[in-house]
Amino acid sequence: MKYFFLLKKSIPFLFLVLLGSCASKKDMIYYQDIDALAGQEKSNSYEIKIQPDDLLQISVYAEDPEIAKAFSLNTSSETATAGGLGSVYLVDAYGLIDFPTLGKIKVSGFTRTEVLHLLDTKLSQYIKKPIVSLRIMNFKVSVQGEVNTPGTYPIASERITLIEALTLAGDLSVYGKRKNILIIREIDGVKSFNRVDITKAEFMNTPFYYLAQNDVVYVEPNQNKINGSAVGPSTGLIFSVMSILIALTTLIITSSK
Repeated sequence: MKYFFLLKKSIPFLFLVLLGSCASKKDMIYYQDIDALAGQEKSNSYEIKIQPDDLLQISVYAEDPEIAKAFSLNTSSETATAGGLGSVYLVDAYGLIDFPTLGKIKVSGFTRTEVLHLLDTKLSQYIKKPIVSLRIMNFKVSVQGEVNTPGTYPIASERITLIEALTLAGDLSVYGKRKNILIIREIDGVKSFNRVDITKAEFMNTPFYYLAQNDVVYVEPNQNKINGSAVGPSTGLIFSVMSILIALTTLIITSSK
């Protein structure tokens, strides 16, 4: 009978352990204070900046395709017929691209809009009313840690939010720490390490709501996952022992009747 009383005394403790392992509402739900942001005029207009090693597809359009050829690495007749020529340029370690006719142009540290304005100004010296398009070809973000599908994801557009990136990765697992998501960002060779709490809607007004090219998003495991990893293979053994103890207790109770 003493085993029965020992097990009986341990049941409340086991219950508290299981209860404590359950995540609270405030740790799991996103945008908990989003109603407080309703009606606010403040908006996040973040625009990414071009960095070394970016691949830029730049097309120059002109009424006369022959004029456009002088400003493109691609001189195929098929593209020229369309009135515009597209070429891919690698931004070098110094933030420069080598543009036909125009020579070396500094683009690193500038936004896409700023580079388009710069090219338009330079091309206007040679082309009447030039039209220039620019696209970052190697835009990608990496999502690691406690998400359901970690990986590196190419982005077709030039803007993606943190939430969209997490969605691409299958959202956070139940073990992901939602209050301390790490975003690693490199600008002009300088890395920054930034923490975001997605349970608070205010993060939508920070520079990290929109991701930049090559950002790394890391979701830390919560304490439950860390504790579970520490137990490891012993978990099965513990439950087996508990099952045996419960079976013995049931047998003792039945026999004592």
